[in-house]
Amino acid sequence: MAIASATQMLIDAATGKYCIGAFNITCFVQMEAVIETAIEKRTPVIVQTSVTPAQFHTPEVIVAVYRTLAERASVPVCLHLDHCEEIDFCKRCADAGYTNIMIDGSHHDYEQNVRVTREVADYCHKLGDVSVEGELGTVGGVEDQISVAEDEAQLADPKLAADFVNRSGVDLFAPAIGTAHGVYVTENPKIDFERFATVQQIINPNGNIRIPLVVHGGTGLKPEVVKRLVASGGAKFNVSTDLKHTLIDTTFNYINDHRAEYNPGRVDKAVKNAIKQRVAYYIDLLGSEGKAK
Repeated sequence: MAIASATQMLIDAATGKYCIGAFNITCFVQMEAVIETAIEKRTPVIVQTSVTPAQFHTPEVIVAVYRTLAERASVPVCLHLDHCEEIDFCKRCADAGYTNIMIDGSHHDYEQNVRVTREVADYCHKLGDVSVEGELGTVGGVEDQISVAEDEAQLADPKLAADFVNRSGVDLFAPAIGTAHGVYVTENPKIDFERFATVQQIINPNGNIRIPLVVHGGTGLKPEVVKRLVASGGAKFNVSTDLKHTLIDTTFNYINDHRAEYNPGRVDKAVKNAIKQRVAYYIDLLGSEGKAK
């Protein structure tokens, strides 16, 4: 239990037709909320930091807090670096004790993406049980989601998927299928479900899960969309923007409603409770409750 890398928990998820929530945190109150909810729900969980919070707090401090919380948890907890484009920072986080690293080489041409991803994968695998996630294609932001979704050049090419996975050495694979970071401004975002299912069949034929698939841009997707992606092979589901909005909105509302009160602990408690409610929502939606071994 406790400290774990992502690979086996996601293989189990894909095989069992459920999905693991991967929650981006920007502060330690959020980290506590994510892990506490996972314990209450008896689910494996992935705590994520993007590069900016990791640089702000430093990887060493984040890992120290993570280990303190995860070592006493009764469920597997992974610490993941999300969308890092810098090889050296990927290595620093792996050295510090992150259990999972995403090297995002999707802004490079294909061959360079393979090379930088391979370098990080080789480095992390030499350290031990450190999983590596790579991406093929472009996951846009909400402002360009439609253009990305409609541009074949920016979506993952299923014909290259097996080559990318084999040559890059990744443990987890994030194919771009039209999802976007942020809150969708359209009610029905353009998502290529067929492409996702095709990649799953190519990478993991006949349900033999070798490289679990990752869904980016989870905030704001309708429940039926999420369930379809899970049924098609999604094993890791990233949630970031929702938790940011929850933290900021809850903080604002609490302070606005308690203008004469100067008690930061009560603000933290309100934030933690609100984050726990959102994390619990995704755990239920993804079907991972009770799946911790």
